[in-house]
Amino acid sequence: MAGHITIAPIPDEVTVVAGGAVLGTSRRALELREGSYPPVIYVPREDLDMGVMERTTRSTTCPWKGAASYYSIRTGAGLLENAVWSYEDPKPEVAAIAGHLAFYADKVSVTRG
Repeated sequence: MAGHITIAPIPDEVTVVAGGAVLGTSRRALELREGSYPPVIYVPREDLDMGVMERTTRSTTCPWKGAASYYSIRTGAGLLENAVWSYEDPKPEVAAIAGHLAFYADKVSVTRG
């Protein structure tokens, strides 16, 4: 694994809320730590309401994780554009995050416990 990235299971339940609506809860979320960046919580897509998410054309590439795809979230309050990212086919060193979604903290609330 890239020496500056660690991935660990989160023992607590995680709740994801966007636009005032709960998108899901999970007891299978992962915490990814990368260098000096704040930790990022990755939630399995099976534990989320994918029906409110729309894939966008945005994509980025991380040298450590691979290609990221993005999703917007449709809420009662409107569209939260590119609020979600996912490494659908991550590099082998971070394969644990495949099938998981991460969220921009300024658009989506992810809480533990």
